[in-house]
Amino acid sequence: GFTHAIRYEQTDAPGNFLAVYHLDNLSALQTEAYRELKESPSELTRDMLESVSGFTRYITELLSDTGFVGPQVPKVLYVVAFAVPEEDEKEFDSWYADEHVPLLMKVPGWLRVRRYRTLPGHSGPSWTHFALHELESEEALSAPERDAARATARREKLAKKDWFDAGRWVFSPIHFDEAKASSDSSKTKG
Repeated sequence: GFTHAIRYEQTDAPGNFLAVYHLDNLSALQTEAYRELKESPSELTRDMLESVSGFTRYITELLSDTGFVGPQVPKVLYVVAFAVPEEDEKEFDSWYADEHVPLLMKVPGWLRVRRYRTLPGHSGPSWTHFALHELESEEALSAPERDAARATARREKLAKKDWFDAGRWVFSPIHFDEAKASSDSSKTKG
C-alpha cells in the first residue's frame, strides 16, 4: 500500500527533518507487515528513533490535488498547517480550494498543491489541515503573484481569526524512494 516516500530537511533549520509517505489506501497501516515493522523495529530503526527529539506523526486524507505538473521530486516543499475549528472548516475549505489554490497556481514556479485533513491518532500539535506546496524554488514564495493570492478580502477575513496563525515550514528533498510508479496517491502519512 505504500507507493513512495520522500525525506526532506528544513532549509532554515538544518537538523529538522520531514518524511512524507504516500499510500494507496490507509488500510496499509493495518497490515501484518506494517504492524511488525512498527512493533518490532530493527536495531538501526530503534537507535534512530531514540536519537530523535520532537517526533510528531500525522495521518491524513487527501482533500484536493492540483495534479502532477513538475518534476517527480520538487526542489522545494512548502508545508502549511492550520488548526481550524469545526465551525470555520467549511469557510476555510471553500476559500482555500476555490480562491487561494487557483491564485497560487498562477505564481511562476508554483508546481502543485495537495491539501489534507488530519485523521485521529496524531502525535504533535493539533493541526487539522495541511497543504503541501511543491515549488520549483524558494523564489516562488516572494513572487508578486503570491502576494496577490495573500491579499484578497476572503483571506483577510479569515486572517482575523485567532486560529489562522498557521505553521509554515520550507523543506528541500534529501531522499526519494519509490516503491512503484505513482504520483496520484490518495492518502499520505507524514
